[in-house]
Amino acid sequence: MADDYHGITSLTGPALNGFAIAPDDDADLAQVTRGIYLGQGGDLRVTLAGGQTVTFSNIAAGGIHGLRIRRVWASGTTATEMVGLY
Repeated sequence: MADDYHGITSLTGPALNGFAIAPDDDADLAQVTRGIYLGQGGDLRVTLAGGQTVTFSNIAAGGIHGLRIRRVWASGTTATEMVGLY
């Protein structure tokens, strides 16, 4: 899995690329994100770049959330219309 920002602690600049995210319990994303956009809010179960799996309950739609994500889980995720940014 590519991670163009590994080791960089400041990610304040704008994203350069994006991709649609389809939640999957068995596969990591092709690219670790530096942020995620949600078209429809809800619960978001993710594995972060550091390896910990967490669930964000009732995460809001419409904004960019600064999360470095390696996997979005289908089980436990109700948010939709996700775009990974990097």
